[in-house]
Amino acid sequence: MTNHENDCGEMHDEEEDKPVEKMKKHDSGLADLEKVTDYAEEKEIASGDIKGAISVILEKRRLETQKKAAYERELAKVQINKDDVDVIMNEYELPRTKAERFLRIHRGDVVEALTSLLNNDIIS
Repeated sequence: MTNHENDCGEMHDEEEDKPVEKMKKHDSGLADLEKVTDYAEEKEIASGDIKGAISVILEKRRLETQKKAAYERELAKVQINKDDVDVIMNEYELPRTKAERFLRIHRGDVVEALTSLLNNDIIS
């Protein structure tokens, strides 16, 4: 450890100077952060804009839910053959509900459903 004599004649370590240098580096980062946060604080968002955005999102979600419900109703109308469901269940080791859904998605066409499964189409 090296000691230096400062202007007042006191002894003082070099190692004590290093944290001061580090603090200067951090201060410049803090100043940059202040510039960014000052800019963001100047902007204000009107409550009407927020309400409008929320209503648009909620309307979009409502429409998606309606579309999905209509699609599910259409799938429920499709007539499927029990033997076709059994073939899909046995060949691909799928549970009955997934086999039925897959068959309904393909309008009851077992060949189309099996081909689609063979091509690794996944259903949720």
